[in-house]
Amino acid sequence: MTVARVLEAVGPATTPALAEPADLPLDGFRIGVTSHRRSQDLIEALERRGAAVLHAPALKIAPVQEDMVLIEDTRTIIAAKPDICIATTAYGMRRWCEAADSFGIGEQLLETLSACRMFVRGPKARGAVRAAGLADVGISSDETTATLVDMLLVEGVRGKTVAVQLHGYTDVRQLERLRMSGATVLTVTPYRWVKPDGEDKLPRLIEAVCSGNLDVLTFTSAPAVDAMWSTAHEMGLYRQLVDALKGPVTVAAVGPVTAQPLLDAGLAPLIPDRYRMGALIRLVTEHLSLNHVRRLETKGSTIELRGRCLRINGEAVELAPAPLLLLRALLGAGGAVLSREALSDLLDLRGSVHALDMTVSRLRSALPDGKLIETVVKRGYRLRA
Repeated sequence: MTVARVLEAVGPATTPALAEPADLPLDGFRIGVTSHRRSQDLIEALERRGAAVLHAPALKIAPVQEDMVLIEDTRTIIAAKPDICIATTAYGMRRWCEAADSFGIGEQLLETLSACRMFVRGPKARGAVRAAGLADVGISSDETTATLVDMLLVEGVRGKTVAVQLHGYTDVRQLERLRMSGATVLTVTPYRWVKPDGEDKLPRLIEAVCSGNLDVLTFTSAPAVDAMWSTAHEMGLYRQLVDALKGPVTVAAVGPVTAQPLLDAGLAPLIPDRYRMGALIRLVTEHLSLNHVRRLETKGSTIELRGRCLRINGEAVELAPAPLLLLRALLGAGGAVLSREALSDLLDLRGSVHALDMTVSRLRSALPDGKLIETVVKRGYRLRA
């Protein structure tokens, strides 16, 4: 029996989740962070809630002083005097203005943008536009570039010049829609992605996902997903990585743009209704609390499993990975019998009867009552009700 079939046989947990302490709802869980910009904010927020964080930035933003392409694109837009400008991100808009200022063309850029019709992808981009002393005439209803392009195509763009401030992930299809409708499209990318320092961190994160040593992997940019896919391919672990993100490890994205390359890979990421870091943290917390906390009340004992943390009567108990995985499967089965073959496959024991018996023995010795793990003759094991 395959691991997937074992998990299918286990089915959804039937034991109720414990109400977590308000201050540490992520206690016992391990979360991967791939972001570079604002990563410390995300890491600190997760750690305040009790999570252990594994940080491996997939990409970082190139220093603006080194980005001569940005300045040349800005000069091209100033010279073209566009009819329309689309601002997609607040950070991109601010960085664009700062870069133009640093090269002495900031005032020219603002004059150019004030003379055209500004459209913004969301409220944060609108805030950055207005902070620059500009006014916008339209906003996307769902914070997507596609909706903004829909609006422009309805009013007509033939013969017009449209400047688009891109973010780290270029939606080529939307640019092509504008061009096919008769617009001249100019683009500027205020931040470009480059490989970060400490390139060994990302392979270690990929290995942690593949081995199931993470509970959740988070993404805040689509290019970071692409960078992880590329690195996984180089390591020969792409298929294994995707399979892990379909099974034991949950993947979460801050919004639909970030989620797209995950969806393209056949994954179903968690995506908050509001595309903000705070909303992402809340969604991850709720998901783990509702779906990955197992609790068993026995005579005189409370056994609770939270991610990789086993607590008995509130006290943490150290448990090796194999007994921990075994306990998680038995708790998830809700009293149903799991066959020796299924458990051996789940634990990757290659059918070794002795190795399975030793794992069961170690688990029994860690519990307050070893008889909780019941042997069902000629069938397997289950948790005693």
